[in-house]
Amino acid sequence: MSSIASMSKEELTLRLAECREKYAAYKAQHLALDMSRGKPGPDQLDISLEVLNCVNARDGFLAGNVDTRNYGILDGTAEAKALFADILGVPADTVIVGGNSSLNMMFDYITQGMVSGICGGKPWITCEQRKFLCPVPGYDRHFAITQRYGFEMIPVPMTEAGPDMDEVERLVQDPAVKGIWCVPMYSNPDGITYSDDTVRRFANLKPAAADFRILWDNAYCVHHLTDTPDTLLNLYNEALKAGNEDLVIQFTSTSKISFPGAGVAAMAASPKNVADIKARMTIQTIGHDKVNMLRHTRYFKNAEGVHAHMKRHAAILRPKFNIVTNTLEARLGQSGIARWHKPNGGYFVSVQLLEGTAAETVRLLKEAGVVLTPAGATYPYGRDPYDRTLRIAPSYPSQEELQTAMDLFCVCAELAALTKLLAK
Repeated sequence: MSSIASMSKEELTLRLAECREKYAAYKAQHLALDMSRGKPGPDQLDISLEVLNCVNARDGFLAGNVDTRNYGILDGTAEAKALFADILGVPADTVIVGGNSSLNMMFDYITQGMVSGICGGKPWITCEQRKFLCPVPGYDRHFAITQRYGFEMIPVPMTEAGPDMDEVERLVQDPAVKGIWCVPMYSNPDGITYSDDTVRRFANLKPAAADFRILWDNAYCVHHLTDTPDTLLNLYNEALKAGNEDLVIQFTSTSKISFPGAGVAAMAASPKNVADIKARMTIQTIGHDKVNMLRHTRYFKNAEGVHAHMKRHAAILRPKFNIVTNTLEARLGQSGIARWHKPNGGYFVSVQLLEGTAAETVRLLKEAGVVLTPAGATYPYGRDPYDRTLRIAPSYPSQEELQTAMDLFCVCAELAALTKLLAK
């Protein structure tokens, strides 16, 4: 396809008529496809079924000398802590293992900051101003947490190397800024991995607020799609070198490794932060689901076992991501109305459309039976000031369904762009 921007009005009008005809044909199919969230497909869930067979009455319930059926062990079994330490590249005594949801652990951490303060600091709810930095495009559920608690959310543009660190370093000089959300590897939704320089600059931040924290959501640290995956510098090690280890709160889980609804989540932090978190947890809980921790540690054993398992996921996901990027290239690559980054891992492809057309593209897709995450969802308050960013989640549909959805996506993106250009 030649660039739409170079077409004459007559050519645009003819092309619009062709797109409308294609769109009508898709609507006549009465599709019902969902690409709104990064859910593993049933075939991915099936490869983890053996996790469920690793704990039974015959083999017992002991983790070390601990009966996992009973109360106790506030921060997780030693084996589970060792597994997550191996995955994150941190000491086991910095790890707290929780329930099935890392998002719940993030919500809880922000809640405790609001109610009790961080490491003896002033409760955030008493702060006249409280702000949070939000790399954009970013993860809508992160933004929903800080929005719920009344933070002013400040967008920070993403670059090919991660968040704009000049902007981050400038903004943290404001003592009202209490933290930043980060998905450092295969970011949601762009699929970008932060560069070594970006990680080092995070490790060496000098924020004005003593209770500023980097919430490092390393959700996709093992979710590689290729045999030449991205690499991410270890933030905790770099922060230790800088004497800044208290800045870092890491999160991860097995949600898209084993079962999203029945995995195991963990966080990791400095000894000072761990002590602060555990002081609250002693009141909040007597311990999380240790039987589930036992299932996972018996099955995966260590990070090497996790990486081997993730190759099976990659074999399922890689063709789906190829469908997305190949279709975008074939249908929109020369159009001048779309650009995207081809990720080496993670769960999403983010597409930047012609400014002012994302919401209309989503509306057209929904009307034809394909559901996407709403336009604007990847920005704080659900407002994309440019109305151009859309997030595609390839994992759940079958390959055949995904190909149909992507063909329609390209038709809708072009239809929205042509309509806008002709309206000028």
